[in-house]
Amino acid sequence: MFKYILLVSLSDKDMNQSILSGGVEMGVNSSTLWSSTVPAMGIFDVPYIFNDYSAVGEAVNGEFGEKLSGAMEEKGAKVLMFADYGYVQFANNKRELKKPEDFKGLKIRSIGDLPSELIQAYGASPVFMGGGEVYMALQRNTVDGATSGTTAMLQRKYDEVTKYLTVNNYAYLEFLLAVNKDYWDKLPAKTQELLTEVAAETETWIREQAEKEDTESAKALEEKGMEVYYVPEDELDVWKDAAAPVRDVFIENAGSLGEELLDLVDKK
Repeated sequence: MFKYILLVSLSDKDMNQSILSGGVEMGVNSSTLWSSTVPAMGIFDVPYIFNDYSAVGEAVNGEFGEKLSGAMEEKGAKVLMFADYGYVQFANNKRELKKPEDFKGLKIRSIGDLPSELIQAYGASPVFMGGGEVYMALQRNTVDGATSGTTAMLQRKYDEVTKYLTVNNYAYLEFLLAVNKDYWDKLPAKTQELLTEVAAETETWIREQAEKEDTESAKALEEKGMEVYYVPEDELDVWKDAAAPVRDVFIENAGSLGEELLDLVDKK
């Protein structure tokens, strides 16, 4: 059944619809982009709800993950794996961002609707553009900064076009390996078992790597000349309080399921 695998190149925006329609059987895309189909999937973009990597693992492997997977299946996609990318930070070429007020007046490249709400809550203006456009935009001062994981910042050489990095772990980038539900249901039980087992093993390995790469990439950016500011634990409440409106927007979009997910996280 898997002797021949055809790799199809699709844009991020086209991927989800192709999986749901069966145009492709399987694909990987971010939870942020899946939130346009399942609003509750935006939970990973709600600021400061996951304190550490293990908290994410416990959530997606428990009732929290089951509820999200169930919502995806209702739309026609089976979640085979939650693949961690790591925490999201802010880089900019104007000034150190040591408190939310320091964002005022900046133009920041955003990666989704809720991150845009956060950027606005901090007093900056969100700007949407593809990942491949960010380097040039920063170089030309079309934007003053960008939000992303430090691994992506290192890969895209943000150190060449930005000076300041603020590490506040405000959100957690999650990617989903999703399978068209009709296709999945037609697979032999043994094949489903094997794929599920391998996916679980891979998910654990990826989570371990995400933590390692977050640490190493932030250090590498600092070694390349960026000034890195780690928000102290005892100052995070100020950042969380300023981000409170984003939580309200998420609940408005995701409804009762969104509230249930937040309750599950808050109890941990």
